[in-house]
Amino acid sequence: MSSSDLTPPPLKNDCFALPAGAHWAPVDEVYDLLRTRLDVVVGRETVPIGKAMNRVLATDVLANRANPPAANSAVDGYAVFGATFADGEHIVPLIEGRSAAGDPFQGKFTQSEALRILTGANMPAGADTVILQEDVTLGDGEIAFRGPLKPGSNARKAGEDFNTGDVLLRAGRRVSVADMALLAAAGVSEVELRKPLRVAVLSTGDELAEAGSDAAAEQIFDANRPMLLALVQRLGHEAIDIGRIPDDRETLRSALDRAASEADLILTSGGASAGDEDHMSALLEETGAMALWRVAIKPGRPLALGMWQETPVFGLPGNPVAAMVCALIFATPSMGVLAGQGWRVPEGVWVPAAFDKRKKAGRREYLRARLRNGKAEVFASEGSGRISGLSWAEGLVELPDDAIDVTEGTLVRYYSYGEFGI
Repeated sequence: MSSSDLTPPPLKNDCFALPAGAHWAPVDEVYDLLRTRLDVVVGRETVPIGKAMNRVLATDVLANRANPPAANSAVDGYAVFGATFADGEHIVPLIEGRSAAGDPFQGKFTQSEALRILTGANMPAGADTVILQEDVTLGDGEIAFRGPLKPGSNARKAGEDFNTGDVLLRAGRRVSVADMALLAAAGVSEVELRKPLRVAVLSTGDELAEAGSDAAAEQIFDANRPMLLALVQRLGHEAIDIGRIPDDRETLRSALDRAASEADLILTSGGASAGDEDHMSALLEETGAMALWRVAIKPGRPLALGMWQETPVFGLPGNPVAAMVCALIFATPSMGVLAGQGWRVPEGVWVPAAFDKRKKAGRREYLRARLRNGKAEVFASEGSGRISGLSWAEGLVELPDDAIDVTEGTLVRYYSYGEFGI
């Protein structure tokens, strides 16, 4: 069986089971549980590098060729053997001909002579230094310059960037624009990649209507599904739109069946608590593979995780602000593990606060924020219904589990949206 045919086994049905005596779990504890219980669920395939952009590498990539493949000049000038020329003035015979990029010198070079050389051209055998043309007086078949010369200056050694067989990129890396240049420069024509993680997205609730439709007074437009579909796509995964599902258990069951047949992960919003109309939790409970993780986080709290026909399900809160925060904090690194990238969370930066806030102990809080003049501003309202704050913000400020009094200038940790990959 070839490596491209290999597919990892599904996750176990009990992978989301909580320890006995479950409590309001701190964010770090949830991280530990997710990191240790999730694993890669996608197979692998070999593709040309032209199709590798934004895909996850399944294996380390080695250089097929050194860069540069031969010593070459970094400037326009004259190639010499540097150690020959000590302090003082030198008049040196100039060899007839030149070395240009793609058209190397074919004659014989002696270490007491100089050769005209252009940027990127191969160094002639025996030369190790290039004198800038601005530092030379050109005569009739000879050049004059002052020493001493620093041997090796203005010249690139063969393989000084990387050598044949060097590891260029590690497995689990998502291929970037810069990586494309690196792969091509190393002569890599195809790479082994993880197949894209397929993520099914659905929203639940009778109160939801599609944006642009004639919504009733008691309805709201579905903001979560477009947001989560865009998040999945931006992270490089394949997004599958399952649609808006009403508060009907059998309709939801059918939707989950479809999602499980088409996707590697199901991402839902709404219905994740334990109320009469929270059918998502109820259906996951029926499978015997559901855990309602009460997370000590604001905004958020309930995070329903379970398995449906061997497919993991992340049940996010229905409130759009909480849904996005929980998606960024928990679903994004989890999708990375499932997709073969490994567990990765942003590191953030410490910056002075441009706001005041007194926070109680007990929950980790995430405030919609942005940087201005080197300080973190936060959205005027902490109300989780204020969706405009998500768009206003350019990242999140994280406040710790413990109590803290923030005043202007207090150092706070800021995560840009870019650190999450969006």
